[in-house]
Amino acid sequence: MKLLVFGRNGQVATELQRLRPEALFLDRATADLSVPAACAAAIRAHQPEAVINAAAWTAVDRAETEEAAATVVNGDAPAAMARECTDLGIPFIQISTDYVFGGSGETPFAPDSPTRPLGAYGRSKLRGEEAVRLTGGIYAILRTSWVFSAHGDNFLKTMLRLGRERNSLNVVADQIGGPTPARAIANACLTIAEQLATEPGKSGIYHLSGTPDISWAGFAREIMAQAGLDCVIEDIPTSEYPTPAKRPLNSRLDCAGLAGFGLDRPDWKQAVHETLTELEAIR
Repeated sequence: MKLLVFGRNGQVATELQRLRPEALFLDRATADLSVPAACAAAIRAHQPEAVINAAAWTAVDRAETEEAAATVVNGDAPAAMARECTDLGIPFIQISTDYVFGGSGETPFAPDSPTRPLGAYGRSKLRGEEAVRLTGGIYAILRTSWVFSAHGDNFLKTMLRLGRERNSLNVVADQIGGPTPARAIANACLTIAEQLATEPGKSGIYHLSGTPDISWAGFAREIMAQAGLDCVIEDIPTSEYPTPAKRPLNSRLDCAGLAGFGLDRPDWKQAVHETLTELEAIR
């Protein structure tokens, strides 16, 4: 399959390059998502057999003051990509987020659960989702949460850095979700793209997050334990860690639909071990 990927340096894009090095990866210099027409033009020029959008505006807090820019990148660019893929009759995979939900309750959100973003970032991602669906093409929207890997900026790497510098850390304990290894997301994107090429009826919205669900504080404790760090994690409520963008308290995702592609929820604890091993090797 001739695959085109938007994104080169992000966590998922990096893992996609490892899994599918022969694919064409477009960075900001070759396809700027702030110029949606350029993204569509890149698809027309390269004539791929499937497209994965692994690029996005991910600065959640900055989106609160730059919502228009975030919406172009997360909403208008995927819309342009999806329309072009629809014209070519090829699968388009869009990575989305738990932030499209309101985060209330304790029940995992299903793909068809009502959406109610709490902030600009979630609104921008939801706009992209809606545009992709409305093209009527062959597509999958893959919502995920709490992404981590050995690359880029993420919670795991932040905890490691702070855990080596401090004796204790205050970490939010009332936000619950599933930490998700970037490699699992990359693998799911490839698997879904390949199956959609022959089974377009599988088009739809799917969820992928790591198991078991846990709080950020619990996630931090596991990181410290596996890394052999003595840093003590103190539980605090979200109210004691204010941020410009409101975070969802409930980020649990119902991932049952993945079974239709032969996929399971990844074990994030095992992935933490693998990530720590990789980070140690490159230190």
